[in-house]
Amino acid sequence: MDDRQKLEQMVSEINMYKGQLDVLKQQIEAVNASLSELTSAEETLNSIEGKEGTETFVPIGAGSFIITEIKSTDKVIMDLGAGVAAKKSIDETKESISSQKKELGELMNKMSGDIQKLTDFIVRKSPEAEAMLKKLEAGEAGQQ
Repeated sequence: MDDRQKLEQMVSEINMYKGQLDVLKQQIEAVNASLSELTSAEETLNSIEGKEGTETFVPIGAGSFIITEIKSTDKVIMDLGAGVAAKKSIDETKESISSQKKELGELMNKMSGDIQKLTDFIVRKSPEAEAMLKKLEAGEAGQQ
């Protein structure tokens, strides 16, 4: 394999890893959004527990709310995924949220490690590719 082919292969690898890096960054944003939602749900459960009869605002979309009264804080309807929801106690719901947050935190750590590995590869290979390009350009200029 000549130097030009090696350079093309190296540039192709760097670009592939940059693409993977972008995908991982998007996935981290989605995980962060999920973690924020779970934290918000957890805080809401903590703030309404045992406060039956309290008025609250319920979002209806487009920055609009209706005022309603909390009838019961004994049970929560929780989305289980795949269009299925179940009635759970506040403690069960908190436990489920805590478990989900833990899983997402572990996923975030793994993705951060993957980002570091990809970044290290790109940082290591980019100067090599630039040096090889300069060598090829100097060789071509010397042949003219």
